[in-house]
Amino acid sequence: MDSYNNIEQITRLVVQAIESAKENEVKMSVPVGVSARHIHLTQADVETLFGKGYQLTKKKELMGGQFASNEQCTLVGLKLRAIENVRILGPVRSKSQVEISATDARSLGIKAPIRQSGDVAGSAPIALVGPKGVVYLKEGCIVAARHIHMTPAEATAASLKDGDMVSVKMGNERGAVLDNVKVRVDSSFTLEMHIDTDEANACAVKQDDVAYIIKKL
Repeated sequence: MDSYNNIEQITRLVVQAIESAKENEVKMSVPVGVSARHIHLTQADVETLFGKGYQLTKKKELMGGQFASNEQCTLVGLKLRAIENVRILGPVRSKSQVEISATDARSLGIKAPIRQSGDVAGSAPIALVGPKGVVYLKEGCIVAARHIHMTPAEATAASLKDGDMVSVKMGNERGAVLDNVKVRVDSSFTLEMHIDTDEANACAVKQDDVAYIIKKL
């Protein structure tokens, strides 16, 4: 009788686990975008780097009202290690921020934490060199955490909300699974997952690749 009760209990737990997993299943395809290293600046820092009164000039429109500017500058880390020609994104922000990959961080000799964009408190220091001056950031350099942009309608269709974490499977021959992908919802967004260059290389991402949200965490 005890053995029977144990089997019954185990079966019930397995069924509950299966039902719970089904509840968290999400079936949604998402285009994959590779987020290369880039910089966000305050207007004051723009002027330090490019001259008094300077305004960023638009090269390419991006989602959410952002744009890739024509302006670039050089990143300098510890031991004078540098990465040149890093693009600045506009418009200007209230805080300056540098987003790089983990490989970039090692090349620069700095310890940049993995963070969501805007979360720069206590992050790595870095210097930016422009044609007219130098900006020294005591904090502001991060490795951008993977995330998905979507509209409120898309989030509702997938039973997701802003701030949710999901697992995603790449829809290519490698089929890598990425956990802890944060959902970011705004009406100005275009559906796209952003990963950095290290992750894109590891997952063998090619142009026009898609990923599939497989479950909510």
